[in-house]
Amino acid sequence: MTDSSGGDNAAVAKVTLPVSGMTCAACSSRVERGLRKLPGVTACNVNLSMEKATVEYDASATGVDRFVQKIADLGYTVPAERIELALGGMSCAACANRIERKLNRLPGVINASVNLATEKAVVEFYSGEVEAGDLIGAVVALGFQARLAEAVESADSEQEARQQQLRRQWLLFGASATLSLPMLLVMIGEMTGLSLPAWLIAKQTQFLLATPVQFGAGWSFYRGAWKALKNGGANMDVLVALGTSAAYFYSVYFTFFSPAAHHTYHVYYETSSILITLILLGKTLEAVAKGRTSEAIKKLMGLQAKTARVIRGGRELDIPVEAVLAGDLVVVRPGEKIPVDGVVEEGASAVDESMLTGESLPVDKQSGDTVIGATLNKQGSFKFRATKVGRDTALAQIVRVVEEAQGSKAPIQRLADTISGYFVPVVVSLAVITFFIWYFAVAPENFTRALLNFTAVLVIACPCALGLATPTSIMVGTGKGAEKGILFKGGEHLENAHKVTAVILDKTGTITKGKPELTDLIGLGGWAGREAELLTIAGRVEKPSEHPLAEAIVKKASESGSPIKDPERFQAIPGHGVIATVDGRKALLGTRRLMAEQGLSYQEHETLLERLENEGKTAMLLALDSQVIAAIAVADTVKESSAQAIAELKAMGIQVWMITGDNRRTAESIAQKTGVDHVIAEVLPEDKAREVQKRKEEGHVVAMVGDGINDAPALAMADVGMAIGTGADVAMEAADITLMSGDLRAIAAAIRLSRATMANIRQNLFWAMIYNSLGIPVAAAGLLSPVIAGGAMAFSSVSVVMNALRLRRFEPYRPEQP
Repeated sequence: MTDSSGGDNAAVAKVTLPVSGMTCAACSSRVERGLRKLPGVTACNVNLSMEKATVEYDASATGVDRFVQKIADLGYTVPAERIELALGGMSCAACANRIERKLNRLPGVINASVNLATEKAVVEFYSGEVEAGDLIGAVVALGFQARLAEAVESADSEQEARQQQLRRQWLLFGASATLSLPMLLVMIGEMTGLSLPAWLIAKQTQFLLATPVQFGAGWSFYRGAWKALKNGGANMDVLVALGTSAAYFYSVYFTFFSPAAHHTYHVYYETSSILITLILLGKTLEAVAKGRTSEAIKKLMGLQAKTARVIRGGRELDIPVEAVLAGDLVVVRPGEKIPVDGVVEEGASAVDESMLTGESLPVDKQSGDTVIGATLNKQGSFKFRATKVGRDTALAQIVRVVEEAQGSKAPIQRLADTISGYFVPVVVSLAVITFFIWYFAVAPENFTRALLNFTAVLVIACPCALGLATPTSIMVGTGKGAEKGILFKGGEHLENAHKVTAVILDKTGTITKGKPELTDLIGLGGWAGREAELLTIAGRVEKPSEHPLAEAIVKKASESGSPIKDPERFQAIPGHGVIATVDGRKALLGTRRLMAEQGLSYQEHETLLERLENEGKTAMLLALDSQVIAAIAVADTVKESSAQAIAELKAMGIQVWMITGDNRRTAESIAQKTGVDHVIAEVLPEDKAREVQKRKEEGHVVAMVGDGINDAPALAMADVGMAIGTGADVAMEAADITLMSGDLRAIAAAIRLSRATMANIRQNLFWAMIYNSLGIPVAAAGLLSPVIAGGAMAFSSVSVVMNALRLRRFEPYRPEQP
């Protein structure tokens, strides 16, 4: 925490920052010396064991940002914390903006983002200067509620709290509507000449009916307005409280205090009461609709098994899934959901993983295979060892990614935030100007007409619809993506995907299945006919390697039944091959480039290599003691959906490139089979990012698609990084979008979903802005009664949320081609 001294040393402050990356006393001394040299620092102490730096400094001369930058310059980091706050009491976009501005102004806060639709704030901060309690206190000081989102016991309890709040809103609306109905009858009677009882028409009766509505049902508007004004802000509550109070107190004056003729002046109790009733109805319907935007999270949470059958102490026990521990042996029977992630130890089955990958066909599982929690065991019984439980399971990670994406802001929302931040003060000013123009110019001294137009301007102009336009669409879009196995890590990635003009596809494991098989082993020279011996040598050379091509060779060599020994020495040369020592002899297995670099001649075998490559195979050479002794070919099968996926991307006007470390002939063969027009071959892993940068320099918005591990630098360099696979931890970390299935059609589906979401956001923003732009002048011109204005305002927010919900019916995938 930051601490400031009083008295003459009022500017002296003290902060304790966490520092990571220090390994020894020299590191801590280096950090300490570096910080002491900064101007304004009066004292500094760095504790290596606690990994913390305590700095006393002149707050008028320097600040924490300088310390963080200095520590970074020295090669260490100040890790930032990230928390999520559940908020309450917000009524419109102006409220969200006030909280966001307040949090961002706190010392130590890196970035704060408030989402009106989810009613949550995500804050990144340096824990040494500000703590969670300070963040909560700052929100509470503004008149809103705040608590740590982790403090919510469960998704079920949070849902129950929302339901209780919704029930209260319905009751409040019901009471308000019941009291307002007689006044609505009076208004209709005056307009149509309908005869009504004198007691009902009496102003005193209307006063008795309107007062509970004004200060009971409408009390939340007064409370919200007071908190906003007290803290120097203005929001929707200010507009509603001003507008309804003007009509109510005008009517009270002419009911009890007017010196004029007793009952000659019309009163407008019905205006204030019906306004409050309509606004309450709009807010209630909005809450109902907003609850439906998070259906995806509810569905995902509902996928989890409730109980698990574990073996403890030699007995099978049924326990809650929350009680499963890593290392437990879990039993799964046919038709049951797999409770947590793990590895099969005994038995075999077929598992439906469609909830995770979107693939409809069950996947065979046997000993050593990984199983994922929430997937469905179709047939057979098996036992597996739990490896990931609780918040570490794949399902929990997916839920976390979706929640973070739904709580994030898309760049397009900045426009709406900027407008809504200034909106309420401008509207109040316009309403006052409208009143004076009508009272002094248009209808001189007609106070009633000026007041009604003043009220209409106030209530027509609420910026709620503007504030909800973007986050509701983002919530529905990311949720829809999750249902289809497409995980967007944030709103900005959902927005960026619609701009993509070029897609770069990694070949192995993306266009192809990533499970190559050895197809040819041809002995050369004196080694012709000695294929079994050659296979053993090749298997030993490649045994320590984790490359897919190496795994294919080792697998084939293992099928002979003889154990494959490790080589004495092993060196992998990325993009080239391997060098190993086998029985004291130097062996090489790899590309022509590897042979050339080691001074070996291979030109006499070029025709053979070209023939293998023209067949779409990856051709390699095996050398022993400086002599090339064999040609080896490995083929990686193209995925069934790759050609259709590439055709879909091209039909969308997107250029498709394939990037691979394979030689050009093999790459061209794969490209020809799948319809890829642009090929980048013989690229080393570290050069993939450079190729992505080249496409960007050509003016393309680039999406890089890879496995999320080998391709991490290229994924990071791309405008949009897509990891394709089964949702491994590293894949989720490396990419902006994770495509849970291995189906390439998910790329086009992700882009289509992005385009549909952005179109939906633009529709929402257009109608919200047009609504206010047209509504205010119409109300100011006296062409809109306050009641109609209130109804229109209330339902504008509902219409925006309902439009966003249309995305739930959007189907991002196209039907499979026969």
